[in-house]
Amino acid sequence: MQLRSLLIRLQLAHGIGYVGMVRVLQACRQRQTVVTDPQQLSQIAQLTASRRSRFIADWQAADFQHRLKRHAQVDILTILDADYPSALLEGYQPPLVLFLRGHRELLASRQLAVVGARQATSYAERAVQRLLAPLATDPVTIVSGLAKGADGLAHRAALQFHLPTIAVIGTGLDISYPRQHSELQQQIANVGLVVSEYPLGVGPEPYHFVARNRIIAGLCQTLIVVEAQAHSGSLITANLALQNNRNVLAVPGPIDAPYSVGCNELIVAGAKPVLNSRHIIEEFLPKI
Repeated sequence: MQLRSLLIRLQLAHGIGYVGMVRVLQACRQRQTVVTDPQQLSQIAQLTASRRSRFIADWQAADFQHRLKRHAQVDILTILDADYPSALLEGYQPPLVLFLRGHRELLASRQLAVVGARQATSYAERAVQRLLAPLATDPVTIVSGLAKGADGLAHRAALQFHLPTIAVIGTGLDISYPRQHSELQQQIANVGLVVSEYPLGVGPEPYHFVARNRIIAGLCQTLIVVEAQAHSGSLITANLALQNNRNVLAVPGPIDAPYSVGCNELIVAGAKPVLNSRHIIEEFLPKI
């Protein structure tokens, strides 16, 4: 078995997480051999007794074989592949395995992440339309998380203006969350790219979306926060982007608007205020 195949199997297995998978990957590289025995794998991964029992039982179960067959036709990207985005390697816990649906080559394009409040206001909608429409003449790929609010606005604007778009989701590729974005997710899969760290059949969990944010922050070269409350998830994504040395922009808003507090605080802290699309394009130009 190749190391790439082992990584995919580990991603599909129950009982082993990211840290355990990293330990296995490092050990196989050091030994220059691919370990496939579940007992050995659980020891290398340093799993707890309960997780070890779960992992070994699952590895040998018929359901695990069914999962492997289900994913045989899925487009899969691993950290060992030549086209794995180098930008992701710069971030926190770069994903070891990603499941893809759509145009894989978009991962190599110039990427602008757009994030914001799930309870987006009409101001956010106007800002997204005004900022993204002119980019059609100098296209960048719009990256977001397919959540309610600003994410959905960003993806829909990208489709409207014929900009490529990537949706990083917190479920398996066969599940839409929120449900009302099912058609939007399919549209993106047809003309853009849907990316997930989670196998088919995996539903939404709160921690999935926190983990997803690090992928959004890692993929992009520039990130815009459209609207954000204080201490919001959008600000967490912005901070991850800053840690990755990405350009972070924020749409300013009224000082008494709850959903502009986060953006205004980012600007005070040094983020670039974005007032038009030129301010976005400038972030993709070589610095003189």
